[in-house]
Amino acid sequence: MNPSPFPRSLLPAVIALAKRAGREIIEVSAQTIDVQTKSDHTPVTNADLAASQLIIEGLQAITADLPVLSEESPDLPFSERQSWQRYWLVDPLDGTREFIDNNGEYSINIALIDRHEVILGVIYAPVQGVLYYACKGQGAWKIDHVNAPRAIHVCARARQPLIVTCGNNCHLDPRYEHFIHKLGEVQFFAMGSSLKSCLVADGSADLYARLGPTSEWDTAAAQCIVEEAGGQLTDTSLKPLRYNTRDSLLNPDFLVFGDVTRNWRQYLA
Repeated sequence: MNPSPFPRSLLPAVIALAKRAGREIIEVSAQTIDVQTKSDHTPVTNADLAASQLIIEGLQAITADLPVLSEESPDLPFSERQSWQRYWLVDPLDGTREFIDNNGEYSINIALIDRHEVILGVIYAPVQGVLYYACKGQGAWKIDHVNAPRAIHVCARARQPLIVTCGNNCHLDPRYEHFIHKLGEVQFFAMGSSLKSCLVADGSADLYARLGPTSEWDTAAAQCIVEEAGGQLTDTSLKPLRYNTRDSLLNPDFLVFGDVTRNWRQYLA
């Protein structure tokens, strides 16, 4: 079995695959969207499943020696996953509720994990035609409808008032309200899916705080992009998230920020 190629050489094929999945999702959205409820009470649609199958098959064709873990994969026990040194981690449709609501704020997330750390990340928002990508040590990049790839960087010194990106329901959490109150004057930038982290990566926002349940496929691709743009995606102890280290695939609460000189932990309850 041949070893997998260097991550940077994989980027063109992974980007093309993300775009194919985006076209598949848009085709489904033009037809009948079948919505079901998973065991964790979150929605899944026929678009999630179609994109997942397409991406898994595509990644297996690119790197036949690497496992693929998708949000829509069958549950795999840690006893099976713990031997993985390098694997693909995929959210085929991040922002299923946004997809159902037809607001366009959803994305395809593909990440490559090596020894519990993310080393490649691709996030594609098909309706907006925006693509973010990064590879460890190679910087972070953004492509949109009208521009060629451009390097992106976080806002290294937080603005005043802070620009905070959040989801539509973030203010329902009392802990989040406490956190925002402690921050002082802020301006909100609402966005769905992992695109919230990308807004920090490209300098459009200063901070994204998620004080609630997410899974590892929700953050992996974004973490690579944010880190390569000069920011951090950390738990509330300001330690970078790590992947496939335990039985649960749930993330801790996390923060995404560009200004690494500020102790964001001080604002938490």
